[in-house]
Amino acid sequence: MLKETYPYYLANVPCAPNADLEVIDKYTGKVATRVAMADAAAIDLAIAKATEAAEPMRKMAAYERQAVLEHCVTRFRERAEELAYSLCVEGGKPIKDSRGEVGRLIDTFKIAAESSVNIGGEILPLDRTPRAKGFSGMWKRVPVGPCSFISPFNFPLNLAAHKIAPALAVGCPFVLKPASLTPLGALIIGEVLAETSLPAGAFSILPCRRDGADLFTTDDRLKLLSFTGSPEIGWELKARAGKKKVVLELGGNAAVIVDEDTDIEDAVARIIVGAFYQSGQSCISVQRIIIHEKIYDQLKEKLVTATRALKAGDPKLEDTFIGPVISDKEADRMESWVKSAVKAGAKLLCGGGRDGNILEATLLEDVPRSEPMYAEEFFGPAAILSKFRNFDDALAEVNDSHFGLQAGVFTRDIYKAHQAWDTLDVGGVVIGDVPSWRVDHMPYGGVKDSGLGREGIRYAIEDMTEIRLLVLRTP
Repeated sequence: MLKETYPYYLANVPCAPNADLEVIDKYTGKVATRVAMADAAAIDLAIAKATEAAEPMRKMAAYERQAVLEHCVTRFRERAEELAYSLCVEGGKPIKDSRGEVGRLIDTFKIAAESSVNIGGEILPLDRTPRAKGFSGMWKRVPVGPCSFISPFNFPLNLAAHKIAPALAVGCPFVLKPASLTPLGALIIGEVLAETSLPAGAFSILPCRRDGADLFTTDDRLKLLSFTGSPEIGWELKARAGKKKVVLELGGNAAVIVDEDTDIEDAVARIIVGAFYQSGQSCISVQRIIIHEKIYDQLKEKLVTATRALKAGDPKLEDTFIGPVISDKEADRMESWVKSAVKAGAKLLCGGGRDGNILEATLLEDVPRSEPMYAEEFFGPAAILSKFRNFDDALAEVNDSHFGLQAGVFTRDIYKAHQAWDTLDVGGVVIGDVPSWRVDHMPYGGVKDSGLGREGIRYAIEDMTEIRLLVLRTP
């Protein structure tokens, strides 16, 4: 179902000067296809073309921008199985999860299409004092101009969509660097965009080597940088981004609290999904499970049983739940973190094994807080259990992290729900479910090392626009 080679897109046009980037089937380890790579000259030209496209993009009527987004929705539906298969191959994501991501891709573009014709402003009364008598005001939102997007490997369709779709909704041209490990999803989006009547230079999708991608960050012609990836890279890019706006989504080590009044069967079912879907490679994957001492042993036993029942293997098979992680290098790191935790005194409850870049779904308890398994982002199929007596202590344990993306709280106590909302130092609190829950129109992002700004179509539109005020004096 994959092509032999894929071009990159420079100023809306497919270009294939080479096919230097090998895309590896993450399960078989074999080359699945090859992708053209952009060099620094191509990136520079793409930014120049995006700059030229800013004015014609701004002049597009709202219904014209909506038509582009609706075309994408239609074509993504028509190509849904192709998109899911490419994601399954390049990312190793189980096919059911891959189809789910395609569904979210479609949702994201659909939400953006609806939003594109509803970007309004406000009448602003000014005559609050005698000196403003005869003055009235109003404001509207205008696009910031050319944007730079850098998307990650773990959601190569939907996290690219969360940058592309709002840019199209407001009329911002863009250049996008997809992750080199998973470039196909973004390039197929490029194929679909190339079918539309977007102005020349409206988009460029440019796989490239990290050492040649500096212009994505430093070029002053770009007015916004949106990056999703690791904190180490994200904060370093922000430091070099100059005067442009910066939005960062940098991951976390999400925690879920399970209070004593919880429906245990429901909590087990949701935690298993939250911890292990797409092999744990999600920045809001459940990593820390904090359980009330009264139900700890019962919940632990059920979690271990459910975890051991998960099937690992070929992600193309319908019943596979755990597929390969993105690379052997990452598998090496994850395996070493588990071993380090056990050596430091943690108890391995289940899992811990490895077959190539497939890791068994793993649960541990009593992990020291100094261990990477507790303190850092694991980004794989493992979670750690701990117990609490007082709800305040559980909240403090969630906050004991330099990350703060989302947290989940299983409780039926409305007062504790509001206490959690008030107390937890995170971007989002999910009551009655895991922190891994997300829909594509909600404000999504974190605090501390988890990032800066919010995604979600409405909130991305705010970042990609500026307020322009009109003051009218009536003599």
